[in-house]
Amino acid sequence: MSPNANHIAGARPASIGRHDHQGDHTRRIIGTVPEATARGLLPDFCSLPLGLGVIVYAELLAILLALASPNPLASIWARLGPLSLLVLGIALTSATLLCLLRRSMRRLPPLAAALLAWGLIVGIAVGTALTTTHLLPWGQDGGLFPADGTRGLMLRAGLIAAIVAALLLRYLYLHQQWRQQVEAVANARFQTLQARIRPHFLFNSMNTIASLTRTDPQLAEEVVEDLADLFRASLSNRLTTTLAEEIALARQYLNIEAQRLGPGRMQVSWDVGDLPGEALMPPLILQPLVENAVYHGIQPSAVTGRIRIVGRYRRGVVHLSIRNSLPATPATTVAGKGNQMALINVAQRMEAMFPGQAIVTKSLIEGDFLVRLAFPHTRSQA
Repeated sequence: MSPNANHIAGARPASIGRHDHQGDHTRRIIGTVPEATARGLLPDFCSLPLGLGVIVYAELLAILLALASPNPLASIWARLGPLSLLVLGIALTSATLLCLLRRSMRRLPPLAAALLAWGLIVGIAVGTALTTTHLLPWGQDGGLFPADGTRGLMLRAGLIAAIVAALLLRYLYLHQQWRQQVEAVANARFQTLQARIRPHFLFNSMNTIASLTRTDPQLAEEVVEDLADLFRASLSNRLTTTLAEEIALARQYLNIEAQRLGPGRMQVSWDVGDLPGEALMPPLILQPLVENAVYHGIQPSAVTGRIRIVGRYRRGVVHLSIRNSLPATPATTVAGKGNQMALINVAQRMEAMFPGQAIVTKSLIEGDFLVRLAFPHTRSQA
């Protein structure tokens, strides 16, 4: 179990930001953001999915070049072997070199990085063409290479690589612009979420605190601290937080709502002891989900409502589920829209931090509303 697991599974979390070392911890987390979320023009060629994609598309290009040859179609298989060797050699060598240089190229301006990548690909194409003619000396006599010899093959390989690399970089540029637009929308929604503290929640919480000061001053003090932490988190400009802090904030929010709704209105159960508390994620992800569970599931119900939060860590992926009971009377259209907007916001922000790796789903199970989150995390061996 991770060092933070006991903190996650505890009955009541320590408040966020009440300790002197919290500022240093915040700086350490924010310092990891460029490595985790900053993406330049070029993708990570070290990743296995991208490596497999390079192989597939390179082979498709070899087939296309073989089909485009003016030679008889019956000889396609004889030409495809050397062409595959040439194209795969260029593609894999380029991907390997771009993988090794990825950290250095991320420090360059996007245009300079693109031109450097383009030049590398063209240079590798010319060098691979020269190497291929030496590896297959019989290819010239067999008609597998251009009639103008090694120089002709090098020139053709360089020109084809220049065109394909230019198209690839153009696609990556457009993809980067799309990613930036998605992240801008997600950040705008996050800023809106930060500014959206429900006025009636604040007023009701203050009324709850006022009543508790007469009946249970110690509990009133705890609720005040929880409310202060909730506002501190909503006003923070942090780009990322830890799973332990997210769960602590959700616990504090539910503690406030339990006092506001009164005894017997809400039952909350937690099963998150298996989770790595140090896992990084966007801030204010769990709190809006449990808030939806309260406002659209528990508060409208005439009977005791249930919220169950379960977390598991399996094969490098954090799995979280928030399940809440629903009222006997269907929720209003406005409530349904608010719930939907919060889920879209959460999904967009998770996708912005974990592109192609985060999963956010919703479903109805046995009359309960269920939201599932999944995102990657590599647990430290220390």
